Amino acid sequence: MRLMLINPNTTIGLTDMLMASARQVLAIGTEIGAFTAERGVSYISTRSEAIIGGMSVLEILAEHHHKYDGAIIAAFGDPGLGAARELFDFPIVGLAEAGMHTASLLGGRFSIVTFAQALAPWYSECVSWNHMESRCAAIRTLDEPFQSITGVQGEKEALLVELALKSVKEDDVDVIVLAGAPLAGLASAVCDRVPVPIIDCPQAAVKLVEGLVSLSPRSPTQGSFRRPLAKSSLGLTDALRDRIGYSQS
Repeated sequence: MRLMLINPNTTIGLTDMLMASARQVLAIGTEIGAFTAERGVSYISTRSEAIIGGMSVLEILAEHHHKYDGAIIAAFGDPGLGAARELFDFPIVGLAEAGMHTASLLGGRFSIVTFAQALAPWYSECVSWNHMESRCAAIRTLDEPFQSITGVQGEKEALLVELALKSVKEDDVDVIVLAGAPLAGLASAVCDRVPVPIIDCPQAAVKLVEGLVSLSPRSPTQGSFRRPLAKSSLGLTDALRDRIGYSQS
């Protein structure tokens, strides 16, 4: 099995962190290839940035999908996920989707814990997109600056644990979802300090997409994620143009 991990942010250091976390849970025989957006922003935190990142996701998928069996969109808000499922014929999973669905298998309600207040509106919409409003008790965020996006988990580890403990006590949740690519790998470091399961979203995404690939789901010809009709386009990369226009298989 060969999987793609696509980082829609432009920070290669985040890709390295995501891959390090993902590799810890790969099944024997599963290979994973990393891709980082070549244009956009260093770290996506708003709706507009998510649209830009989603475009990079589609471009990367169009260029490389034929070499892989499944893909992970490795940003918590899952930029471009719905569009990717329309255009490509293999399982694609997002970090937010994977984290929330895994949390729902481990308990009743969960909280999302993250490191920046700016992320909350986008994450709230992601909860709604996944129809998880009844399961997500709260989105808890820190509200203070950090020095670097790749160092935020080390810098804010104690505060994130404190926030998770507060959520367990005040929100009455069974599971904590650590949200945001910069928190990849943190769950294993802090799990003994929080009395409920903590979800590492890259790891959850790996296990979900491995399972979906193993199930060999058929590509839909009906329903909301069936492939759109062929259409001409202007100014896209050659691979994405061809995918949209059915110029190649």
